[in-house]
Amino acid sequence: MAESLHPAASSLHPAASHHLPAFITAPGETDVLMVVMAVVLLLAVLGVGILFLRLHTLPERIAHRGHKLQFEIVAVLGLIALFTHMHIFWIAGLLLALIDFPDFGGWMGRIAGSVEKMAGIKPGEGAAEVEEAAAISPVERAPTVPHETNAEIKRRDGAAATPKIPELAGTRS
Repeated sequence: MAESLHPAASSLHPAASHHLPAFITAPGETDVLMVVMAVVLLLAVLGVGILFLRLHTLPERIAHRGHKLQFEIVAVLGLIALFTHMHIFWIAGLLLALIDFPDFGGWMGRIAGSVEKMAGIKPGEGAAEVEEAAAISPVERAPTVPHETNAEIKRRDGAAATPKIPELAGTRS
C-alpha cells in the first residue's frame, strides 16, 4: 500500500480516501485554516466598523475643518443619527456642514468699533464699560445729589448721561 503524505492519513478509516485536502487536520492538531479565518474575520469586522464610524463622522469633520459656526449642531445631529439609526439626521448634519452661513459677528464687531471710534473711546473699552455697568446695581447707579445736571453726571460717570425729565412747575400740592 502506498503511503500518503498527509499527516492525518495514518489515523484514517481504511474505507476513506487517502488523498485528503490540506485543510483537513488530524485529530488533536491545531486547525490552521480556522485560526487564519478567525483573524481575517476579526480584521474585517474591525475594518468595516472603522469605515462606518469614519463615514458617520464625515459631516462633523467637514464642519470642523471649515471652522463652521454650526459645528456643535452638526455634531449633535451626528450623535442623534448614531443612536437612533435615523439617517435623516445624518443627511441634515451633512447639509448643514456644507452650508456656509455668513459671519454676522464680524461686521457687527466692525460697526461697534466704528461707533466707539466716533464716540472717542478706545477700541474695546466700550465693552468693558458695559460689563462694569452691568455689575453695578441700579441703587448704586442712582445719582446721590437730587438735582444733578447732565454735565455733573457726565463728569462723574465719564459717559454720556441720559437727559433729565424736567419737573413741571405748579404741580406741587
